[in-house]
Amino acid sequence: MSEAVAGWDTFYVIIGSSAAALTGLMFVVITLTGETRMGMGDTASGLDAFASPTVVHFCVVLLLAAVLTSPLHNAFSLGLSVSIVGLIGLGYVITVILRMKRVKAYAPVGEDWLWHVCIPLIAYLSLLASAGVLWRGSAAGLYFVAAASLLLLYAGIHNAWDTATWMAIHGKDRPKPPEQFEKQDKV
Repeated sequence: MSEAVAGWDTFYVIIGSSAAALTGLMFVVITLTGETRMGMGDTASGLDAFASPTVVHFCVVLLLAAVLTSPLHNAFSLGLSVSIVGLIGLGYVITVILRMKRVKAYAPVGEDWLWHVCIPLIAYLSLLASAGVLWRGSAAGLYFVAAASLLLLYAGIHNAWDTATWMAIHGKDRPKPPEQFEKQDKV
């Protein structure tokens, strides 16, 4: 199995690096929008439901890149590693669904359910399917892992952009806190 995985090194270096860089950018976006989010109400659950999963999906792509480029895998170890990631991902998708239902500051629309739930769900199910194929010793499972990794990366990119643009547009609409009005009146 190590020989079959060796052909994927460049692919996983590229997507792993991309996922790591995008994770860092998400931290920057969250930090820079911190002042905008203040006073907007239910932002903690909104971040839990929309921004945190984006970072998690990027980190899963980075983890898969690390797992797939680790040396000396056999069919069992690779299948086991990928299945564990897939199972954890499925559990996390359930957590995301529950968080999205609790958000009061924003009502998720169909596109949100597609990109935050359906696409990651397909990716994590693909990881489980690929684990079964890899356990049988078939390198074809590597294509499913690659597809799942790309789905998570693209979902993360879409969701990061969606979060950043929502914050940029709606952050300007929030009313000023009363203490700012008092300071302006005294000047």
